[in-house]
Amino acid sequence: MKRFRRALLAMAMAVLAGCSVGKDANVYGGSFTFASPGGLTEFSYPAQDRKQIGSMSGPDLTGKHTITLSDYTGKVVVLNFWGSWCAPCRDEAQGLESVWRKYKPDVQFVGVDVKDTASGGSAFMAGKQITYPSIFDPGMRTMLSVRGLPTGSLPVTLVLDKRGRVAHIWLHEITPGDLGTVLPALVSET
Repeated sequence: MKRFRRALLAMAMAVLAGCSVGKDANVYGGSFTFASPGGLTEFSYPAQDRKQIGSMSGPDLTGKHTITLSDYTGKVVVLNFWGSWCAPCRDEAQGLESVWRKYKPDVQFVGVDVKDTASGGSAFMAGKQITYPSIFDPGMRTMLSVRGLPTGSLPVTLVLDKRGRVAHIWLHEITPGDLGTVLPALVSET
């Protein structure tokens, strides 16, 4: 009987997870599915192995605008999943901002504020003087739209190449030096 309950619970969770993506999450297409062999927390994908993340969009923290990744086609995109309640997210925020200022207009940073309140996210961005846009994603629909991406801990940072393909992932707090090892090569790709 326990096996039956576990199987039923697993099926219910799979169905619920499936309900969290799709049109609600503004995901169309994309062939990237994350897999973590051996519990690694950093991944780099050679150009020939990169896959599309699919389209992604969501409201900004003010609720007045929609942020759409396809608006940044032709730029390298740093996609950072964060929450104002997350200590490592607070620690890395100003470093991310400094790298954003250094590399724009060639690189676009986009934050995704998950499991948060709009006021908490806005206060975080103001307090840390973050100037790049962030999608407000309290229900994690945007984060769940990246198939297989772990949602259990933050921060998570993806770097997309100019064609919107996943080039690098960190499943932990990063530094400007981490981004400095990845961004120059991606910016110079044609």
